[in-house]
Amino acid sequence: MPALRTALLQSSGRLGDVAGNLKILDEAAGRAAAAGAGVLLAPELFLTGYAIGADIARLAEPSDGPSADAVAALAARHGLAIGYGYPERDTERHGVIYNAAQLFGPDGASLIRYRKTHLFGGFEAEWFTPGDTGVAQAELGGLTVGMMICYDVEFPENVRAQALAGTDLLLVPTALMHPAEIVPDAVVPVRAFENQLYIAYANRTGPEGDFEFVGRSTLAGPDGTARVRAGQGEDLLFGDVDPAALAASRALNPYLADRRPGLYGPLTAP
Repeated sequence: MPALRTALLQSSGRLGDVAGNLKILDEAAGRAAAAGAGVLLAPELFLTGYAIGADIARLAEPSDGPSADAVAALAARHGLAIGYGYPERDTERHGVIYNAAQLFGPDGASLIRYRKTHLFGGFEAEWFTPGDTGVAQAELGGLTVGMMICYDVEFPENVRAQALAGTDLLLVPTALMHPAEIVPDAVVPVRAFENQLYIAYANRTGPEGDFEFVGRSTLAGPDGTARVRAGQGEDLLFGDVDPAALAASRALNPYLADRRPGLYGPLTAP
């Protein structure tokens, strides 16, 4: 099975400008496809920007809204999968908005719809409702791909659940802020190692409102190393998810097989 070339878009786009951010995503998808990528991952809330406050209510769309249609068309036109973050309006519950992410396949079909389960800080708690789906997966390029958002990956139980469900590549659009550089530098590679999977972590960058995003997007491998890592500026970086390397690493590091679940009951306690 060939490796899946993975492209990470490190950008904060244009605050509040959905049309402008779709153009940025279009340009990045063209570059990614030309480089042989099979999937492009953009950051958390990429379509709208993160620090938009009350404008979230105006800019939020359903998961099958016009922006989703636009991203699906981009994926089909460029022939690669695209994952991205956006604020999702619940069409059945008035006023309910989720911090969401979606993955479209290279044919434009929706593969994963995910709502952030662990909200970070007062800003997110004020404007978003937490999702309640732990593991969201799809098949892509012969691999099982999962998705979560930013703070979600910092909970070891979350990533372990993905590993136990068979995830090979975990896509994580994120909006990580200073001074939490330890997350891409150490936590994400460790999560990849202890769960024997790849993690693609695409971050925002630079100042935005009251926030300072740190960049440092990374593709971490099952050996616990960062296969690629960005600096702090705008970037489009590429790394390969290699099924052969994944199988070899899992054979050497049988953490999942050596677990003793009967000892872990306190993990599910409130």
